[in-house]
Amino acid sequence: MNKEALSEFAALEIEPLIADRPAEPRDSSRLLVVDRRDGALSHRRFRDLAELLGPKDLLVLNRSKVWKARLPAAKPTGGKSEILLMAPASGDASVWTGLCRKVQPGQALNCAGGAKAECLARNPDGSYTFRFDKPVDEAYLAANGLVPLPQYILNARKRRGSQPPADEDRYQTVYAAEAGSIAAHTAGFHFTPELFSRLDAAGVKRALVTLHIGWGTFKPVRSEDPAAHVMMEEACAVSPETAAAVNAHRAAGGRVIAVGTSSMRTLETFSDENGTVRAGEGRAGLFIRPGYRFKVAGAFITNLHVPESAPLYMTAAFAGRELLFRAYTEAVKEQYRFYSYGDSMLVL
Repeated sequence: MNKEALSEFAALEIEPLIADRPAEPRDSSRLLVVDRRDGALSHRRFRDLAELLGPKDLLVLNRSKVWKARLPAAKPTGGKSEILLMAPASGDASVWTGLCRKVQPGQALNCAGGAKAECLARNPDGSYTFRFDKPVDEAYLAANGLVPLPQYILNARKRRGSQPPADEDRYQTVYAAEAGSIAAHTAGFHFTPELFSRLDAAGVKRALVTLHIGWGTFKPVRSEDPAAHVMMEEACAVSPETAAAVNAHRAAGGRVIAVGTSSMRTLETFSDENGTVRAGEGRAGLFIRPGYRFKVAGAFITNLHVPESAPLYMTAAFAGRELLFRAYTEAVKEQYRFYSYGDSMLVL
């Protein structure tokens, strides 16, 4: 295995620790604080964040909202199928790219809500293009789509025979505003209005970016040489207000804290070599792995990630590979809850 690959993480006994539901309340989740200066690890609760941060800190959060992108479908023969809708490919929401198993170009599918989908083509990245006979817009998905939970959550529930919570509300941040993601900005799950109030009182500032999480975030890194991994691009944007706030904060000596890998990738996509952030809209295709030089954020909040995932590689790049592996080993020992609905880390 190439020396850049994070193969040691796959050996950790994580499966029993996969969270099949979120913490309740949100900010009761655990927080593993990792200090890069001295390698210290400490155990807190996420609600303690207001005690750990102060007026010199600015949180950057991703405002993207998860749409109900799992669309149940059936083949004309009656066999069950499902389309995971990735992004609209036409202005009228009648053509989409998506993921689907055992489908071929020219094949038709009967979808929930009475829509019919024709598979037009298989794309180079492994996705498919579908044409629907009616607009598959946000209203249609709200009525007929399902929450796009990761398969490992569904598998954990099946193994444990557990009853699911109200995923439609919980697989979403409290500040989500613009629909477009097919996977959640999970580092933001832990924030509550009450915690934001306490952070405000502590003088912590906030700014919002947008990155619509797609296949790029969760496509596994399986290349023997991780440098060969191709990160699928995802739509992202930084407003003029956010760019000005981040630049002014850094110029005054403040610390920017990226909340989640999607926020971090957006900041890095829109910054120059000096860390100056520009406003605009674009596509984030950065695959950040160990050796990358971060330009904007001085701290990072992120969940505990799946082995062979792009978010794990980014976290290893920020924390340092050896320190991150020690932190994950500690998290396993202390029975932290892993992955999307699990606990989080603050890397200082």
